[in-house]
Amino acid sequence: MDNALAVKQPVPMAVPATLGGRLMALPSRVKIGVIVGIAALITIAATLALNARDSDYKVLYSNLSDKDGGAVVAQLTQLNVPYKVAPGGAILVPALQVPDLRLKMATAGLPKGTVSGFELMDTARFGQTQFQERLTFQRGLEGELTRSITSLAAVQNARVHLALPNQNGFFREQQKPSASVLLSLHPGRTLDRAQIAGIVHLVSSSVPELDAKAVSVLDHTGALLTSGSDGHAAGLDAQQLQYVNQIETGYTKRILELLEPIVGPNNLRASVTADIDFSQSEATSEEFRPNQGADASVAIRSQQTTEQNGAGTGLPSGVPGAASNQPPAAAAAPLTAASQPLQGGPTTAGNASGRREAVTNYEVDKTVRVTRGASGNVRRVNAAVVVNNRSVTDAKGKTTQVALTNDEIDKLTALVRESVGFKQDRGDSVKVINAPFRVDTTTPVETPWWKHPDTIDTLRAFAMPVALSLVALLIFFGLLRPGAKAVLLAMTPPPPVPGSTIEAVEDAPTPLPALSPPPPKVNDQLESARALARQNPAAVAGILRTWVSRTELPTPEAR
Repeated sequence: MDNALAVKQPVPMAVPATLGGRLMALPSRVKIGVIVGIAALITIAATLALNARDSDYKVLYSNLSDKDGGAVVAQLTQLNVPYKVAPGGAILVPALQVPDLRLKMATAGLPKGTVSGFELMDTARFGQTQFQERLTFQRGLEGELTRSITSLAAVQNARVHLALPNQNGFFREQQKPSASVLLSLHPGRTLDRAQIAGIVHLVSSSVPELDAKAVSVLDHTGALLTSGSDGHAAGLDAQQLQYVNQIETGYTKRILELLEPIVGPNNLRASVTADIDFSQSEATSEEFRPNQGADASVAIRSQQTTEQNGAGTGLPSGVPGAASNQPPAAAAAPLTAASQPLQGGPTTAGNASGRREAVTNYEVDKTVRVTRGASGNVRRVNAAVVVNNRSVTDAKGKTTQVALTNDEIDKLTALVRESVGFKQDRGDSVKVINAPFRVDTTTPVETPWWKHPDTIDTLRAFAMPVALSLVALLIFFGLLRPGAKAVLLAMTPPPPVPGSTIEAVEDAPTPLPALSPPPPKVNDQLESARALARQNPAAVAGILRTWVSRTELPTPEAR
């Protein structure tokens, strides 16, 4: 069209409909930033998830040997349970699975411990000799005894050595077995006499024909805990030491309860030492008392009486002659021995004999007295008491420390002597002195809250999540936010600018919009172009049409 003038703005590129297309249309710098930001956010999220997962791990077993640790790890791998091995040898598993896993490990016989028991018999090889079988059985028995002894609360570790001689067919030449037990106790723990006797009985009952006297128990210091052949232990045992401690504690408590109401609490220090005699003595005596005296009661044990009477044989007696050869007279009443004449004659019937024996056995008095001395008698008591100075407050409210007088110290000494049962002939000693107590005037240093261990642990626990969260925010606002803004701007078409479109059509019914006022400073060429457009609009329109269509300018002859 020769009589039309049209000036249009270049048509903008079409906006892609998909999000991927919009992202690909972004500049390379923005696209690289978006990709790096997304990858960084994924890495941070994975790190936070792993950190939260690691914080829920708890100890399943600790202080395991390499052998037991490997067996437990193999079992966890078989059960598909995640685990972690701490530097100290502890095995960590998720906290919620700890009780269940411990039951499963106990079912599988783990951990077995460094001591092997009768499970050694399960791996017996074919073709073992009798000596190897006996040695394996002995090792298994020692291991089982060790496990039983280490189950005690006070025992930390134990070793059992059995001496099982090889028995032969000769009964007289058979040797008796013996055993030795080495104990390692927990710090601060002791074994009393009953516990030691229980260990000895456990070992002796587990081995055939093992006498309890052939079992020796030692502690980690090498001291013999069992009694020797004489039945007495060298030194005091745990029960005796406990008894001494109870005696001394009781005396000290009596002193404190008696003097604290007088001198006030925290103004008294007392120490009592008791010498206890644990020796035992036994005396046996027999006393014999004769059964003599008028007032003494006679106890007849047995009495025996024997009496024998016999008549004469009628032998001739008297003067030989006619008178003695006469026949005997007629029988008459017998006469007593006292009234019968002892002379011979014709009237004598014959000789009579009598015998009487009486035997009486009396009980002899016998007294048997057995005296056993009591064990644990107090031989001597030593008490030492320190009393602080007396606090005196004057009328102005000022408190001063005043030393006790000698009369007051004597009264306190008398009270202490009565409380401990003081005996001069026993060698007891009681000493009460007065001395000022030193008061520590140093003020405790308050640790700031940020230096407390709990606060430090809390900060360490939250340091990594907070730091990763800040890094995620920086990545989002620094890399992802510019890309998101670019995508949103590409989706929104730009608004039309007034005066940016010039369109002149011949015989247009409506006036064209006026151009925006030119800047205050323009060059001469722009003014000449504007003057040419006002004078010859058709020529200017042709020039612009040629520029738009990219055709060659017409020659002046053609115009």
